[in-house]
Amino acid sequence: MKNRELQQPEDFAQVAARVSAVSIAANLALSLFKAFAGVAAHSGAMVSDAVHSASDVFSSIIVLIGVRLSVRESDAQHPYGHERFECVAAALLAVVLFVTGLLIGYGALRDIFGGNYQNLEVPGVLSLVAAAVSIVCKEGMYWYTRFWAVRCDSGALMADAWHHRSDALSSVGVLIGIAGARMGFPVLDPVASLVICVFILKAGYDIFRDALGKMIDRACDPDTERALHDCISGQEGVLHVDLLHTREFGNRIYVDVEIGADGTQSLAEGHRIAERVHAAVEREFPKVKHIMVHVNPQEPPRADDG
Repeated sequence: MKNRELQQPEDFAQVAARVSAVSIAANLALSLFKAFAGVAAHSGAMVSDAVHSASDVFSSIIVLIGVRLSVRESDAQHPYGHERFECVAAALLAVVLFVTGLLIGYGALRDIFGGNYQNLEVPGVLSLVAAAVSIVCKEGMYWYTRFWAVRCDSGALMADAWHHRSDALSSVGVLIGIAGARMGFPVLDPVASLVICVFILKAGYDIFRDALGKMIDRACDPDTERALHDCISGQEGVLHVDLLHTREFGNRIYVDVEIGADGTQSLAEGHRIAERVHAAVEREFPKVKHIMVHVNPQEPPRADDG
C-alpha cells in the first residue's frame, strides 16, 4: 500500500510544489545552457533540444497549478472533490508535448528534404558537451520526479517525470546526431531533431491516454479489484459479495459494493456489518475516497435435514 501520510491533500500539495520548483529551476538553467550551446556551436538539433527543455518549464507550471486545484476541498458545485483537475493538467501537458514535437519535426524534415546538406554547418564541440550534460541531468530529474510520483500516486507528476525521460532520450539522439555531423555527415544533425520529435510525440500520446482514462471513470485494475473483493468478503457477517464496481477519480478511487448478509438479523446488525466493511476498505486502501455499501438480506446457511 502507498504511504498513508502522502494521501493527505496538504502533504501532496507540498511535495508537488517542491518537485515542480526543482524541475522549473533545473529545466530553466538547462534550456538556457543548451540554447547557448546550440547557437554558439551551430547545432540545430541542440537548439531543438533546448526548446524541449523549455517546454518542461511550462509543463511543470501546469502540473503545479493542476495539483493545487486538485487538492481543494469539496464544495457545493463540486461535491465529489476536484481530483480530476490533476488529469486536466496532465492532458494539457500532453497537448504541449504534441505541439512541441510537431514544430521540431517540421523543422527537421525541412532540413532533411531540403537537399542542401553542404550548407548545413558542422556542430561544434560545445554542443556535444551540452548533450552529455543534458542526458545526465534529465535522467536524474526523471528518477527524482518518478520517486515522488509513485509515493504520491500522482498522474500529473508521473507525466512530468516521463517528460524528463523523453528529454534524456532525445538528448541521446542529439549526441549521436552531432557526433555523426562532426564526422562528415551533416544531415545527421536534423535527423537527430526528428528523433526528438518521435520521442516527444510518443510521450504526449501516453500521457494523454492515461489522463483520458482517469477522466472517463475507468475501473481499477484487476489486481486492485481482487484485493478489494478479498478484503470485503473477509469481514465478519459478510456471506458473499454480490456486486463490486470501482472507478478512478483522478488519483482516488470510488467503490460501490453489494454484500449478502443474514436476513434474520436486525437492521442495526446489518448496519454494523456495512460499517465494518466501510472501515476495513478505507483502512486497507488509502486511495479509496468513498465507498457505498448496500446490504442484501440472504437466507442464512443451514445444515441439511437428516
